[in-house]
Amino acid sequence: MNAVLEALAMVATTEVAIAVLASAVYGMVIGALPGLTATMATALLVPVTFYLSPIAAVATIITSSAMAIFSGDIPGCLMRIPGTPASAAYTDEAYALTRKGQAELALGASLWFSAIGGIVGTVCLMVMAPALAEIALSFSTYEYFWLSFLGLMCATLVARSSPIKAIAAALLGLLVACVGIENPGGVPRFTFGSVDLLGGIEALPALVGVFAVSEVMRAMASAPPPPIPNRRFGSILAGQWALTRRYQKQMWRGNIVGVLIGALPGAGADMAAWVAYATSKRFSAEREKFGTGHPEGLVESGAANNSALAGGWVPALLFGIPGDTITAIAIGVLYMKGLNPGPTLFTEKASSMYALYLIFIIANVLMIPLGIMMIRASRQVLRAPRAGAMPLILLLCAVGAFAIGNNAFAIVLVAAFGVLGYMMERNGYPVAALVLGIVMGTMVEQNLVTSLIKSDGEILPFFDRPVSSALAALTITALLWPAGVWVLRRLQPREAAR
Repeated sequence: MNAVLEALAMVATTEVAIAVLASAVYGMVIGALPGLTATMATALLVPVTFYLSPIAAVATIITSSAMAIFSGDIPGCLMRIPGTPASAAYTDEAYALTRKGQAELALGASLWFSAIGGIVGTVCLMVMAPALAEIALSFSTYEYFWLSFLGLMCATLVARSSPIKAIAAALLGLLVACVGIENPGGVPRFTFGSVDLLGGIEALPALVGVFAVSEVMRAMASAPPPPIPNRRFGSILAGQWALTRRYQKQMWRGNIVGVLIGALPGAGADMAAWVAYATSKRFSAEREKFGTGHPEGLVESGAANNSALAGGWVPALLFGIPGDTITAIAIGVLYMKGLNPGPTLFTEKASSMYALYLIFIIANVLMIPLGIMMIRASRQVLRAPRAGAMPLILLLCAVGAFAIGNNAFAIVLVAAFGVLGYMMERNGYPVAALVLGIVMGTMVEQNLVTSLIKSDGEILPFFDRPVSSALAALTITALLWPAGVWVLRRLQPREAAR
């Protein structure tokens, strides 16, 4: 009870209130602009968090990402252009409702069920994380090695592109994590005589470049979106209670799917939305109505994408393993603010954890009034000139990279990783796998070396503990999965020829 009261005192400050409100408006605007993702919105906030208290800093990440995931539905509904990848799964369905004259119903469903999904996901986070922390306290370096390696391999299982390309991207991320002398041997690696690289490549400038600069390059290379139709909106939440009662089963199923997929390293809200929409269509009694403006799919996938955000924080807070690209950035902010992820975070800094839970709930409750205001103001926001917004974003990336460490070399890193991220996306290599490699490379290496020192070079201790052996089996399965898929694809044409 004392921890809860301390958490309330942490949240009930002017700094946190301003941080939550400002980041909420900021996330709404960024998410509504086509081509600017929730991850990019989070990356641009990193330099701002440098000057905030720990709770206020994490509050900006939580609030802006939740708002951006919802507001990405607005251009999808009105112009058939998803504002964020999480909105792409049901953009056609929402736009079909708009063409039928039911834009208010589509936007209201996105807003209402996103808020419910976020709150349900937060409750799951509050229940799951402390219980898993009790188990994690018994983990040794062997379990942490397999767990971090498994998180790395999960990127190959959830990648929409070729699993081989996902493994290649993850290996590239591991190579980036090897740069510098911050390794167990203390030996300079891949520095090429550069003094700037001796300290390694910081994760935050790399993430800002991969997510923000590459998004700007992609937006500038694509055609501008069509103008939004000029129309007045009626009541936004009218009919949402009727949808809630009619599609209760779909709503709860979407919440569960979102939490489970959000907890998978590298998956995220966009994967949760696609799976939830496909599940809704598969088990619907009115499957033929999907694609014609049927709200059932909006209910399930809208609940899934925001519940996945909270689910992604479970592995991030417990083990420092990012559930998605947003929590990959959040982990860097947590370390910067002294809230080092791990099971002891729930025992030594319990009040900070309760404060984060409260911010999750506040952000999702605040989403409803701000979302209504954003929908009504969408005509003005969506008319923002791309030629003016993109240079401003690039300027923020450069200033933010310099502010993180007062190092001009960080600006060069941001630019280099921006080009790298753009080229990878253009050629079908998943950026999420690269991010996992960068963030978790050090964790994998340190636990491997420490375990080998403890076992005097023996491999058997990696497998002789029950939890360690189970994690090893899962990791090896994930590692061999791409090869198995490749073999099956090679065998199928031969069988068909026979």
